[in-house]
Amino acid sequence: MFLTKECDYGIRIIRALADDEKKTVEVISGSEYIPEQYAYKILKKLERAGFVQSIRGRDGGYRLAVSLHNVTLHDIASAVNDNLFIFECLRKGSSCSRNLSEQPCTIHLEFERIQDLLMNEMQRKPISTLLR
Repeated sequence: MFLTKECDYGIRIIRALADDEKKTVEVISGSEYIPEQYAYKILKKLERAGFVQSIRGRDGGYRLAVSLHNVTLHDIASAVNDNLFIFECLRKGSSCSRNLSEQPCTIHLEFERIQDLLMNEMQRKPISTLLR
């Protein structure tokens, strides 16, 4: 559940736009092997989050709206999927009969530790360093 297909596609879209050129959905989808219907949906999320800019009109398309020196994998994954967690029991508001406040589940505590490690690693490097 942690990194969904949408997260993967969001990162691929950013990679397709990394050269700062305006591109159509068709070009982005073709170069990154993303079905167009998903590309449109994810581009809207990335646009709302301020990562891409939509250019309307006959010569329209999409381009990056930010420097990739300031964007991490975590930023993109969070923009596309606002609930990042490795297991369902880590979702905010999720209840588990095995994880009680008076007696925390040791498995849950380990999942929390692993999730923290993953989140920290995803925030450690800007995407620009990964695309060299």
